[in-house]
Amino acid sequence: MNALQAVVLGVVQGLTEFLPISSTAHLRLVPDALGWDDPGAAFTAVIQLGTAAAVVVHFGPDLARIVRAWFTGLRDPVARRTLEARMGWYIGLGTIPISVAGLVFQEPIETGARNRALIAVALIVGGGVLWLAERRGRRCRSLDSLQVGDGLLVGLAQAAALVPGVSRSGATIAAGLFLGLDRVAAARYSFLLSVPAVVLSGLFELGDITGPDGASLGATVVATGLAFVVGYVSISFLLRLLATNSTVGFAVYRVALGAVVLSLLATGAL
Repeated sequence: MNALQAVVLGVVQGLTEFLPISSTAHLRLVPDALGWDDPGAAFTAVIQLGTAAAVVVHFGPDLARIVRAWFTGLRDPVARRTLEARMGWYIGLGTIPISVAGLVFQEPIETGARNRALIAVALIVGGGVLWLAERRGRRCRSLDSLQVGDGLLVGLAQAAALVPGVSRSGATIAAGLFLGLDRVAAARYSFLLSVPAVVLSGLFELGDITGPDGASLGATVVATGLAFVVGYVSISFLLRLLATNSTVGFAVYRVALGAVVLSLLATGAL
């Protein structure tokens, strides 16, 4: 992987991790379009550490309050009932499904699941689900109303994002909308929930990234750094956008991209 490829893939990761359009799909399809090799699941997982760092920096005060309240709640029943303490439990419980599924299905995720036809179908289906969530969601709940069941359901949706093309943010935002959360609340919880899963995944794959078949350390560092910078900007952009706009545009883009990919595969052009 040369410097140009590292720059392009870092920017792609930062742009698409938080927008509900699937970063892993784009990290698979963009190299195809440019005639480059597939960077692989390990590279994808590791540069996501950059976007995880963007969430930590952007929501640093929120995360600090959640951690403090969670530890305080372990010994103080009153503190345990605060939103911050409950969010700590919800994020932890919501991370279990993707952690278990990632370990159980590691092999197909890293090999067969990167099939381009599967990615295209996942883009289309995910776009349909996101559109339906916009149509059916009441969007009348804030983060204050979250319960344990909500956290687990959104966590299960996050686990589905192990299939490239589904989109972690797309699946979790859609789940939040189905549960009645408003768009900004659904997005904020989606971003906070992503931190443990992305960090664990990136650290788990870190040993494979610089092996004989992996990217160089320098390319990985460049891509991860750019993913952090662009990802930070993307978080702010999406939160501002969702304050006054729906996610339908993203759903339409997903379906269109998936259809184009299937057409190119059918004609042998991809």
